[in-house]
Amino acid sequence: MKKLVLSLVAITAMALTSFGQAPEGFKYQAVVRDAGNTILNNQLVGMRMTIQQGSIGGTTVYQETFAPTTNAYGLVNLEIGSGTVVSGDFTIIDWANGPYFIETAVDVTGGISYIVMGTSQLMSVPYALHANTAESVLNDLVNDADPDPTNEMNTSIVLNGNDLEVTDGNGTIVTDLSSLQNSCELSIGDTYQGGIIFYIGASGCHGLVCTATDLAVSANWSNDFQLVNAVRDGLYAGELNTERIINNQVSGTYAAQICANFQGGNFGDWYLPSKYELNLMYLNIGQGNSLGLGNVGGFADNFYWSSTESTISTGAWIQDFNFGPAYENGKLNSTVYVRAVRAF
Repeated sequence: MKKLVLSLVAITAMALTSFGQAPEGFKYQAVVRDAGNTILNNQLVGMRMTIQQGSIGGTTVYQETFAPTTNAYGLVNLEIGSGTVVSGDFTIIDWANGPYFIETAVDVTGGISYIVMGTSQLMSVPYALHANTAESVLNDLVNDADPDPTNEMNTSIVLNGNDLEVTDGNGTIVTDLSSLQNSCELSIGDTYQGGIIFYIGASGCHGLVCTATDLAVSANWSNDFQLVNAVRDGLYAGELNTERIINNQVSGTYAAQICANFQGGNFGDWYLPSKYELNLMYLNIGQGNSLGLGNVGGFADNFYWSSTESTISTGAWIQDFNFGPAYENGKLNSTVYVRAVRAF
């Protein structure tokens, strides 16, 4: 059986809207790859999630299964607590009695022959869920063991936006729940998945990387001047542009083909960036220096091809990585540099 590598992307606490409601679950995302680090995209997989108490391999307090289909990037999105229950009751887990760990097992065929891929400690979720169940906690500071609640110290728990405010006789402790959520700890300029990160989305776990070096210093955009309708611009738009360019070319070596043939980091989904993506590279890791990182991408003081066609059929957009402006340029101008990108 083909071995799998499961890359954990993020575990985030659910949004708590009312402390009068039982906790429904928390979000879980993971990217499924094979042993060669190739993403298993658009594929049905079987997943078994097990919550263990105390330690890795500790007491199983809850187990459930899912049968999701990975998306185009090999990503699965689950909500722990909403799957098909194998054992336990998610709603009665005492999150204060941790630590808790989550074990992930996968069957690449979509069946139930699960292979355990790893176990991670739950860091932020227990805090958020425990807050949901603790609204009426009474703390007996003197431990007098009597049933009279009037000599106990009441604890008030209020969710104020992202702030969890716990108040007792000693004052109020405010915890920012967003700061407890797991982070993928990725930053623009990091070397990651075969390239250099130049864009990170709102989740902090997904974005774009470009190759660490130029793939060509002298390449045509295409083999002729024909219009191929590679007019997309914006984030992730270069992928479709690249496919359209290649589908309309008979043979030869040109910018889009150079990118598509690249296998850096054992990934085969590299493409020629859109005009917008190319500008992000210039601003964030190039000489544009909008983030103060400097030219960490090592770009030349020269022009780079985008995959976006210009308003005339004979041209496509290039960008000057020395001074920043973009220009319409003839497709058969072979003096332009090439840098590939891919999504993660």
